[in-house]
Amino acid sequence: MRTKSIFTGSCCAIITPFDKNGNPNFDALAKIIEQQIEGGTDAICACGTTGEASTMNDKEHLGVIEYIVKKVDGKIPVIAGTGSNDTRHGIALCKDAASLGVDGLLIVTPYYNKTSQRGLIHHYETLADSVDKPIILYNVPGRTGVNIAPSTLAALSDHPNIAGIKEASGNMAQVVEMVSLCGDKIDFYSGCDEINVPIASVGGKGAISVLANVAPKQTHDMIQFALDGNFKEAAKLQCEALDLINALFCEVNPIPVKEAMNILGFDAGPTRLPLYKMADENVERLRNSMKNYGII
Repeated sequence: MRTKSIFTGSCCAIITPFDKNGNPNFDALAKIIEQQIEGGTDAICACGTTGEASTMNDKEHLGVIEYIVKKVDGKIPVIAGTGSNDTRHGIALCKDAASLGVDGLLIVTPYYNKTSQRGLIHHYETLADSVDKPIILYNVPGRTGVNIAPSTLAALSDHPNIAGIKEASGNMAQVVEMVSLCGDKIDFYSGCDEINVPIASVGGKGAISVLANVAPKQTHDMIQFALDGNFKEAAKLQCEALDLINALFCEVNPIPVKEAMNILGFDAGPTRLPLYKMADENVERLRNSMKNYGII
């Protein structure tokens, strides 16, 4: 029997604020977490793509996870990003994060060195065997160069410790095929805010969302309407958010969402190089989208 679901609803792929010296800013992070919980966010994902884990060393990475777990204090689930393109390093991160009390682990497909579909199966099974925490696979081929094929997911869905997948390929046809092959063996989460509701419509359990950073209540409500079967209201909220979602991805994530959080007064700080500040015209576009959406 597989591990039960980690969460349903809206999970914020939370940013990692940095101070003027480029270090994690825990005071700012505390305010962001409070905003998320007050806004009805159903879970928090720490140190994923949006959290800039790729430019944090292990001490920083685990320090941010530990802080979030303590600050959340069991109010909602915390999922830690612990993916690596080195399986041995991934095992170490998984074990360390598990020891900090997280509720689950988000593990991205191996990047840069890539692997075959057979390699993906062995990679994920090795990681899942290494810890007693439920795992969400993270499929984002646009960043990693590796796609989890539907047949590969079907093979992995039988593992009792693999609880779900964050599907960020943007390919709805693939999502439908995955759902048809896996049924309810694993939970499906949208990893693309522009198709949160479409993924819910074919059985998705929620979203791991960038939008939720700046609009936690609206994102929660969008997903909850869909989970309740009220797709008319869910679709309305999805469409109303589309211009802002597009603005949040007009440059590579998390550059725009950190700028948006700074605009909202959360002292998010800069991104770390090689991610660089937004072009002025894109900042203007983002501000206009936030104003039109009603959050500034």
